[in-house]
Amino acid sequence: MSDARQILGIKGAAGTTNIWKLRLQLMKPITWIPLIWGVMCGAAASGNYQWRLDHVLAAAACMLMSGPLLAGYTQTINDYYDREIDAINEPYRPIPSGAISLFQVRLQIWLLLLLGLGVSYGLDQWAGHSKPVMLILALGGSFVSFIYSAPPLKLKQNGWLGNYALGASYIALPWWAGQALFGQLTWATALLTLAYSMAGLGIAVINDFKSVEGDRALGLESLPVAFGIKKASWISAGMMDVFQLAMVVVLIAIGQHLAAVILVLLILPQLTFQDIWLLRDPLAFDVKYQASAQPFLILGMLVTAIAFGHSPLTQGM
Repeated sequence: MSDARQILGIKGAAGTTNIWKLRLQLMKPITWIPLIWGVMCGAAASGNYQWRLDHVLAAAACMLMSGPLLAGYTQTINDYYDREIDAINEPYRPIPSGAISLFQVRLQIWLLLLLGLGVSYGLDQWAGHSKPVMLILALGGSFVSFIYSAPPLKLKQNGWLGNYALGASYIALPWWAGQALFGQLTWATALLTLAYSMAGLGIAVINDFKSVEGDRALGLESLPVAFGIKKASWISAGMMDVFQLAMVVVLIAIGQHLAAVILVLLILPQLTFQDIWLLRDPLAFDVKYQASAQPFLILGMLVTAIAFGHSPLTQGM
């Protein structure tokens, strides 16, 4: 079990000396899932995705870009700049444990970034874009990842700003990539997904619970540090619930009533798991909460995306 945690990059991982396992641990494969799912949501929202070989391969390439490559880049660069914090919170991580050299980490950062940008350029060519939309999105997302982790800006020093940047990177950006690849990204969908990303802010807060000790020691104002564990757990739950319910209102407004009902039904289990895990003891049950509740959140994203893809109001604006 601890070896699986090590591979996935989950809290409580075992140590290893295998260089490829270390590289994979830096990339935290568990974090790729929402980005891969976001690409699916964007493809569905485009209204143009078809189950044919070239579309399937293009979608797979977009998922590779968003997940293993650019999310892997994001996680690796975050570990690089958080090595002092991890030495306190997670000393078994590859960098603070000394299992991998900083040179090897920097090499991995550059390789993942360049490969991700290369794939984005190839996707623009496949889609026949007159403007390199995919490359622009990849560059923008990579820049946000850099300023999130690296000084002097280091957005994660501010709990609200940093968590929103993380939430938007995991919800809005891959959605935009999937929609731009197979159709046209509209202003309506862009703004709605940015609002949806406020729910992602709530998810990002959960990741801060395990780092409270190190964040406090190094002066990072994460929400659990600023407000305390209990209040931060309520903020996390509230952000996820309120902005998903806001999407229910949007779906009703654009005439997608069935999707609105389904989304409400997917929010209800999340409320239950929040009561069982998140609000009782987020430090002990953060992983259990994410494993139990987040599948319902991402299913709700797909339901919303499909509804957007079938609504002329979101396609034409």
